[in-house]
Amino acid sequence: MSRANDTPDAGSPADEAVLLVGHGSRRERSNEQVRSLAAALEGRLGLPVDAGFLELAEPSIPDAIAGLAPAASTVTVVHLSLFAASHVKTDVPLAVRRAREAHPGLSLYNGAHLGIHPAIVDLLDDRAVAVERALDVERGEESVAVVLCARGSSDPDANGDAHKLARLLYEGRDFAAVETAFVGVTEPRLDGALHRVAKRRPDAVVVLPYMLGDGVLTERVRETTADFDASYPYAAAAAGDPLGTDERLLDALADRWREARTGSVEMSCDTCKYKVDLDGFEDDRGGARAMLRALTHEGAHADRTDVDDEPHAHDAPEKHVAVCTNRTCAGDGSPAVLERLRQAARDSDACDARITRSSCLGRCGDGPMVAVYPDGVWYGGVDPADADRIVSSHLDRDRIVSDIVDGIL
Repeated sequence: MSRANDTPDAGSPADEAVLLVGHGSRRERSNEQVRSLAAALEGRLGLPVDAGFLELAEPSIPDAIAGLAPAASTVTVVHLSLFAASHVKTDVPLAVRRAREAHPGLSLYNGAHLGIHPAIVDLLDDRAVAVERALDVERGEESVAVVLCARGSSDPDANGDAHKLARLLYEGRDFAAVETAFVGVTEPRLDGALHRVAKRRPDAVVVLPYMLGDGVLTERVRETTADFDASYPYAAAAAGDPLGTDERLLDALADRWREARTGSVEMSCDTCKYKVDLDGFEDDRGGARAMLRALTHEGAHADRTDVDDEPHAHDAPEKHVAVCTNRTCAGDGSPAVLERLRQAARDSDACDARITRSSCLGRCGDGPMVAVYPDGVWYGGVDPADADRIVSSHLDRDRIVSDIVDGIL
């Protein structure tokens, strides 16, 4: 495992650089986390390290490589992805392949995702210890169960690695149990996993969000854990912090850089849905089909002229807000309400909503009309000032703005 003050191998070129690739977020603080890790990795490796993003933030991978190319003969791409799903398997390799074509004199190496690494297991154990102290329980003397909660993926390989990580956290430690759960996309979901753990009647339940940043998903984990804690008085429960910028991430990133530079990158091809037949995933093939998917996906990003004004996300949002912009509502000022809602949502750290135009909602004369789903709450006579309240109260905190409710379905 790489440690502090590691230096590149003696055979490394003097003008080598590293590109740390993060996903990118609508929340700038998440993007700053990637940049902070890039700066820390630069200090660890003694090499220039820049940050690049798949989407939602600048610079893009092609732009970041183009920025490094004039001063470097070798660039190594290091992934800040926790598991290997489509971004790692198709999107980044496509970007690297195109960069090789655009910069024929540049040597480009593509590393592996963070994956399963002993430094990360150690970091998760420390996150659990912090929660145990907050709950005033002592592992070994009292029964402590852990739920490791990952984001969830449509790639079974990535979801399988989450289960493996949970098992490694369990082995050799005095936990009563370590279960795996996901925020979305796949099962088991966090709420169900917590209720199953409750049947063991532990003294405490520690929920570990397996995510890099402290954003919408980690907040969802905290809220679900708090609801569980209130429902089961016999088991104290709390959620820990995400991985953040802990120095142990640098251990894993430095090892992934070294593997890429020595040509020893290993991907889990034996269980990759793009390489082998897996039941239920027979249509998800690699090769040309995977490349076509990556090209289409990349095109969706390239069409955006402004990352902040045209957000793109893979997950369905928590809420969908429809604003009627048909003739009557438009005449009453709904376009201004629509823009105010979108701006307030962009400014919010807690809001996870898609806000779109709608045709007539059948309430002509009572508008501007705003409908919030899946809650089925319709607001009427909404003005721009009300838009701020809808975001700060309903979308941020699930509290209905009662004085402008037109109806609840």
